[in-house]
Amino acid sequence: MLNNRIKLYSSVLLLLACVACQPDYYLPEQPLEQYEKVYMPQAVNNPVAATLKIADTPQYIIYSANFGGQDYPAADIDVTFSVNNALIDSFNTANGTNYLPLPDNSYELSHLTATIPAGGLSTGPLKIAVKTNGPDAMPILRDFLLPISITKAGANVNEELRTVFFVVRAQPELADYPPYDRSTMTIIDFSSEEANGEGPNNGHAIHAFDNNPNSFWHSQWQGASPGPPHHLTVDMGETKTVHGVGLLARQSGHNGKPREVLIQVSEDNVTWTDAGSFTAANTTSQQWTFLPAFVDARYVRLVIESSYGANYVHLAEFQIF
Repeated sequence: MLNNRIKLYSSVLLLLACVACQPDYYLPEQPLEQYEKVYMPQAVNNPVAATLKIADTPQYIIYSANFGGQDYPAADIDVTFSVNNALIDSFNTANGTNYLPLPDNSYELSHLTATIPAGGLSTGPLKIAVKTNGPDAMPILRDFLLPISITKAGANVNEELRTVFFVVRAQPELADYPPYDRSTMTIIDFSSEEANGEGPNNGHAIHAFDNNPNSFWHSQWQGASPGPPHHLTVDMGETKTVHGVGLLARQSGHNGKPREVLIQVSEDNVTWTDAGSFTAANTTSQQWTFLPAFVDARYVRLVIESSYGANYVHLAEFQIF
C-alpha cells in the first residue's frame, strides 16, 4: 500500500516538474475592433445579376449595409454610399468583360446615407429605382455595370465586401408583347416571288402573311433565280411601336430557310432605318426576336441577306409584335 502511495506521489511530482519546465507562451492582443466591420451583404455574390422587366413604373434593385462582429454595435453607425464607376475598368480587366456603366439618368439611389442603429445589424433594404421604359430609360437587352460602394462608415469596413457590382439588364418578356393583328396590314413590296412553280396556294409573297403555317412565300426560281438579299415590305396601316418580329420557316426539310436577317423601318416608305439584325436558326419552329431597341414606325421591311444552303429563300409566316 505504502509503495503505491509513493508511486502516486512520484508521478504527481514528475508531472508538476514537467509543467514547470515548459516555456511561457504569450498570445498577442487581438482587439475586438478588428473583427467588427461594416460590409455590403450583396457583395458576397459578386457580380450580382439584376434582370429587370420592361415597365412604365420604376424597377428596383436592393442594396444595404450590415454590421458583423462579436456583439451588436453600442452606438449608431452612419454609412455613406456612392456609385463608383471608376472601378468598372479594373473589373472588366479582371473578368474579361467589357461592361459599360449604367446610364446616369436611368436610375436613382433612394439613400446615399443610411444608419445601422445601435443594437442592430443592418441599415435595412435600400432601393435603386431604374427606368426601363419611357424617357431616360436604360437601353434594353444589354448588360450594364453598376458598382455601389461604401465610401464612409462610422466603423471599419470589410474591404473585400466594400463594393457590390450589379450587372443590370432590362429584359422584355415575350408574353407581354403579342403579335399585331395582320388583317389591317398589307405587303406592298417584295424582291421576287414564285408565281407559278409552287402551285396556286404557295410561292406568292402573300402566303407569308396568310396565317397558314402550311403555305409559304418562295423567291422566284422559274425563269430566273435572283439571289439575296430578298425582302418583303409591310404597311401596318398606322404607326405602331415595333418591338420585334416572328419568323416561321417553311414546314419542310428543304434548304432555303432564312439565316441572316435585317429589319428596317420607315415612317414614309422612303427613308429607311436599320432597326436590328439577327441570325435565325435553321429550324421549322416558331422564332420570336426582339429588336435591340423598340421603335415607332408604319412600314417594316424584312430583309433576308442569306439562307441556309441556298441562294433562294422561302418563309411560311412573318409577324410583327
